[in-house]
Amino acid sequence: MRLENCWFCSSTVYPGHGITFVRNDCTVFRFCRSKCHKNFKMKRNPRKVRWTKAYRKLAGKELAEDATFEMERRRNRPEKYDRELVHKTVKAMEKITEVRKARQDRFWEARMRKARQQQRTADVVSLEKEIHLVRAPGAMTAEAAADKAAAATKRKEKKRENLRVAAEPVAAQAMQE
Repeated sequence: MRLENCWFCSSTVYPGHGITFVRNDCTVFRFCRSKCHKNFKMKRNPRKVRWTKAYRKLAGKELAEDATFEMERRRNRPEKYDRELVHKTVKAMEKITEVRKARQDRFWEARMRKARQQQRTADVVSLEKEIHLVRAPGAMTAEAAADKAAAATKRKEKKRENLRVAAEPVAAQAMQE
């Protein structure tokens, strides 16, 4: 049983499923569903359509380079049937699937760790900006009154300082006369 890949979205096309399109130059295109076939006919680029694997790899959302992808590559070399070889191959395929899953999970965790940190900083900024929606109005008025009082004392101190600085040259001039 040969499992093909969809030309557009790279998902698996099982036997008896999907659409096969053969161009005049004998190039075969296989599609998993009509959605992919229609996008192909509309001449859309799979790297620019957000739900395709090509886009996800290009955008860094999925693993792009991994040694397990090399194992999955299609080989058209006929092999002599050997029961033991088939048994080993099936076991290796299962092992490769496990390894790939573990690597993808680690890749996803690393990506989400960075995203979590960015989300946390965005939340802090948003909370500081809109704290009035979270705090009780009474607490806000008491805090606002304390802030106003502190600002008023600072203004008074600044005025006194300005008067003192302005008065010093006048006093120095009067002393000299």
